[in-house]
Amino acid sequence: AFASGMSELLGVSIGPFCTVGASARIGDSCRLHTGSHVTGHTELGEGCVVHTGAILGADLPGRTIIGENNVIGNYAVVGVKCQDLKYKPGDECFLRIGNNNEIREYCSIHRSSKSCDCTVIGDNNLIMGSCHVAHDCKIGSNNIFANNTLFGGHVIVEDCTHTAGAVVVHQFCHIGSFSFLGGGSVVAQDVPRYTMVAGDRAELRGLNLEGLRRNGFSDQEVRSLRKAYRKVFMPASSSQSNFEDRLAELEREIELLESPSVSYMVESIRTSFDQGRRGICKFRSWNIS
Repeated sequence: AFASGMSELLGVSIGPFCTVGASARIGDSCRLHTGSHVTGHTELGEGCVVHTGAILGADLPGRTIIGENNVIGNYAVVGVKCQDLKYKPGDECFLRIGNNNEIREYCSIHRSSKSCDCTVIGDNNLIMGSCHVAHDCKIGSNNIFANNTLFGGHVIVEDCTHTAGAVVVHQFCHIGSFSFLGGGSVVAQDVPRYTMVAGDRAELRGLNLEGLRRNGFSDQEVRSLRKAYRKVFMPASSSQSNFEDRLAELEREIELLESPSVSYMVESIRTSFDQGRRGICKFRSWNIS
């Protein structure tokens, strides 16, 4: 059940100096701490906690929809107008957030830049303090973004990724599942699934072996991924074929491709070179042991 404006609230706690807009809808058992605000056409699912100073939604055409059991940290700003100059005042813009996310203090998450798109965040993500998710981003589930991770517009992040602090991701980049972005990285191209990048500009530094272990990948899966990674990114000598030839050779390795993880990694690399995409981060031939 939802409560709208000053209608009956079922198990909802609203602290002093809060604002609940006339068009806002608040689910059962939500808690709004002192000085928090839910405005515009915003839906807040059951069991959410909104901490002091947080602002959800804005008086704009469109909608902000937030699922159940989310925690919104102090002074976070979620569902406001994007910072894209192409946005035309009066256009509808949208944000949709799933369930069980923790969005910490001073984060900013913006609505889409146009009515035909939507900023999306999935389920079970930890978004630490002062992170930014720009317009039209598509964020999956079970990700961990450390403090001051910044995603430009239209970035796609798959599932189970992990960033260290102060990471910057260029607009339109694609971050593959189970990847790791090292602290202070400036990511200007795609990050393939299962890999690790670091640096300015970020370069591939091997597989995200610790992340694979923590996410339950078998020893056989990891061995297959390491063998595939070596074939593509660690040639015996700089004169040994080019990148495209090595990738094509891997695609002919039927035994390796029987591992779904290897197939997904190859697919991730290939799609990064589709028309209009940014390609993958440059690579170094080390840190795979």
